[in-house]
Amino acid sequence: MNVSHVLKRLSQFTSCDVSDALVKYGVSNGGYIPNLTLQSTNNNNNKTMVGTAYTVLFASRDDPEYLEVPELKGGYIDNIPENSVLVIGTTLNLQKLNAPYTKVNNALYGGLMSTRAQYLKSSGTVVIGRIRDLKEHQSLERMVFSYGVGSTAHGPVVKLIGINVPLQIKYDNYPEPYIETIKPGDFIIGDENGIVKLSCEDEELVTNCLEYMPKRVAADTLVAQDINNGKNCVQSQKLRREAL
Repeated sequence: MNVSHVLKRLSQFTSCDVSDALVKYGVSNGGYIPNLTLQSTNNNNNKTMVGTAYTVLFASRDDPEYLEVPELKGGYIDNIPENSVLVIGTTLNLQKLNAPYTKVNNALYGGLMSTRAQYLKSSGTVVIGRIRDLKEHQSLERMVFSYGVGSTAHGPVVKLIGINVPLQIKYDNYPEPYIETIKPGDFIIGDENGIVKLSCEDEELVTNCLEYMPKRVAADTLVAQDINNGKNCVQSQKLRREAL
């Protein structure tokens, strides 16, 4: 798979377009990662954040399961790859199904991290937790998503235990709660509508989505034109999409 080609193609579409394609090919949740807020964005409101996932995992310092796991020294930020989306998460026991969706009130990510990531040409940041230094991210015009904000650094309560490892994210869903996994290299798409994951492991699915999205967008553009000309919405959708 030509990753650069995939990223270039994905950047032409919205998170909704990607979700529509994923639903078409059997992913019922459309790859959507819920409950995240766009805390900082670029001035180009039409730009979609796309990149490959560069994952970072934190665990509680007093978690018995990780007491013997050494804290990774040297950090993660200086090795962030170009065109990647930094995805920061925690172990499942620090996550909640209900708001605020995390048990950690300390921020996992701050302004200096965004400054370095931006210099290294990373595409954006997704934090399954809290961030701080909100104005610093905004002044960089870096796209940053998180569950919320805070004022305190993470050091006293959590430690870095994994870089480029799978991240598990639990959230409430119908008919039952669900655990999503983001793996290193997964395609991450984000805009004002939220974050979508497209698995890098299913090349056929990626190809199908890239082929479907321009056709679906073209069809929906025609539907909008029909509606503006006074035509029936349901009939127009059926007519324009029937060949997809």
